[in-house]
Amino acid sequence: MATTLIDTTPQDGRPAAVPLGKRVRRLVMQLGPSRMAMTILFLIVASLFARFSWQMPLVGDAERALYDARATLMAPHVGQDKRIVMVTYNDETLFNTGIRSPLDRTLLANALANLDQMGPKAIGIDIVFDSPRPDDDLLKAQLRAMKTPTWLAYAEQASNPNTIFYEQQKYLESYLASVTTAMTKPTSVLFRTDGDGVIRNWPDRPRNLPPLMANALAPVDPDHANYQGNIRFLLPSKATAGQEEPVFANIPIDTFAMPMDPEMRAGFSELIRGRYVLIGGDVIDNDQFNTPLSRFTDPITGQHETMIGLEVHAHMLAQQLDKDWSNPLPGPALWALAVLVVIAGGLTALVDMRARWVALAFLAQMAFFVAFPFWLQGHGADTTTLPAFGWAIGWLLGYAAVGTAARTIGSRQRAFAQSALGKYLPADVAAQIMRDPDQLSLHGERRNIFCIFTDLEGFTKLSHATTPETVARLLNEYLDRLSDVVLDHGGTIDKFVGDAIVAFWGAPLSRPDDGTRAAAAAIAMYQVGEAFRNDVKSEDVPPVGMTRVGLHVGDAIVGNFGGEGRIQYTALGDSMNTASRLEAANKSLKTGVLISTEAAARSGRDDLVPMGRVTLRGRAQPVDVLTPRADLTPEQRTRIANLVAAHGAGNKKAYVTCATAVRQEFSQDASIMFLIERLNETESGESYVLS
Repeated sequence: MATTLIDTTPQDGRPAAVPLGKRVRRLVMQLGPSRMAMTILFLIVASLFARFSWQMPLVGDAERALYDARATLMAPHVGQDKRIVMVTYNDETLFNTGIRSPLDRTLLANALANLDQMGPKAIGIDIVFDSPRPDDDLLKAQLRAMKTPTWLAYAEQASNPNTIFYEQQKYLESYLASVTTAMTKPTSVLFRTDGDGVIRNWPDRPRNLPPLMANALAPVDPDHANYQGNIRFLLPSKATAGQEEPVFANIPIDTFAMPMDPEMRAGFSELIRGRYVLIGGDVIDNDQFNTPLSRFTDPITGQHETMIGLEVHAHMLAQQLDKDWSNPLPGPALWALAVLVVIAGGLTALVDMRARWVALAFLAQMAFFVAFPFWLQGHGADTTTLPAFGWAIGWLLGYAAVGTAARTIGSRQRAFAQSALGKYLPADVAAQIMRDPDQLSLHGERRNIFCIFTDLEGFTKLSHATTPETVARLLNEYLDRLSDVVLDHGGTIDKFVGDAIVAFWGAPLSRPDDGTRAAAAAIAMYQVGEAFRNDVKSEDVPPVGMTRVGLHVGDAIVGNFGGEGRIQYTALGDSMNTASRLEAANKSLKTGVLISTEAAARSGRDDLVPMGRVTLRGRAQPVDVLTPRADLTPEQRTRIANLVAAHGAGNKKAYVTCATAVRQEFSQDASIMFLIERLNETESGESYVLS
């Protein structure tokens, strides 16, 4: 048997949440082919953004900025690397020699002569000899005489079209050919920058070029001989009084170019012995590169610092020596993450939770998009291909695609609920049905409900004595007033039968205070009927009588009946019939509202007075009934209750005493006088049969 809507409303009044799985199934079933196709297409686009954002305009710039932040914030902070030393031409050197370009080769020859005797592991020279100088012969002789493995920079026009032209390349090749020995060989100094001019990754190794400087200086494991992942840039860890100890020592070349005797050379050899020596320029506005570290200001200088090419080679060499190779996430993993973030965005759009939980879920996912790439970077993953910004865009597009589809269905459901249910259900019930229309099952179930039947006395006579237009206007006005009472008190309108309204409480939404609501509604409907009755007196129509109301509680079968083509949400059962008979009994008992004792017990009211036990028309089981009498004092209601109790207990003496007093006090009250008459005609425990 199907289940209708049970009240799972929290105490704060918020409707119960619809399970996520159910919302997904409903979305798929109700979206329709065209909108489903558009939604799927949009999700595919979102997945592509979440996977290939590095290759997309503008988005790629954001990805690079995020990577630079990761590379900087997660960069290892280290002390000075004692394995590598840089020997550089600086601006002071150029000023002292008076030679700026090409660099003074005599100075280099003298420095190499001393360095060669200080025991370095290898020497890498990041100076391109692409044009002649008068002192070339001196340097060539020294290069051919080197006993230390020495590597000379080589560049070609094809790889560096903006740095070297054809004639320079030819001169460079002839120069290197003239000095190449078993110890002196060429090395590639090729860098690859990204579209924004920043060096982030190791370059490729074209077959026509000699080995890359870092690969040439130190042994490299074969598995990473063509490594093209991210360069691990290091940051200094020591800072004293605003002065940092650099990661790589940088010594001016003048220090080693001076004439040295063996004792002096031995003293300086402590800076060189067993180290890799990199020789190049450290000159302002020359051979300067942007790295991920350049995006943020240096804490010491406050400037966006560039890095000389020689230092980039040093970082690459240190990474190779440490065998600290980063591995990018494999393509299938990136695809899986892209799809997952898009699905997460879509599911977030469907989550039915409190606003604070939705906000928390949103913030948690955004935190993941930010923190997870940093975590990967800190654990040795190469995140230069990680689409962190693309994930956020993919999530947002997934959220928008599914959210738009859900809103489309939601608007249809709201329109249906407002048109089909809004006039029959209270606002909170209609809202719950709009959130979850499946709760209105086609089949029925047994529920304990409070039933109300009403009837307007004299309306049939009015309908025969006036025009159809007037009848329709008055009837609509009357039913509107009573309908508002039902809905305002949380009831469900079952049907209209002419001028009568059938309503119930306890379905489709069941509340703990349904009895209180139903009793209050029964009294309010009577009062609204009296107000309508007085309003009609001013019109040229026959007078109408009171609105009679009957209220009972009991089991009924509640649900949608009528089939798929035409259905009505209604209640069937003996409790409905009893409420109908109670409404009709008002005429005999000279009352306006009759409430069964079962309903009265759950009404929470203290203004009800008993009207004895009656057998309703067409019913075999007697019913104890009560009527609201807010016009009486508590003492008066107590005296009437004592009268009925004495009769029920068979205490004739007490009954006679009570009846005499009540008759004198209520001699003008037709309903009370008829109560005494009925009690006089019945024995203790008997019911009065209504004909």
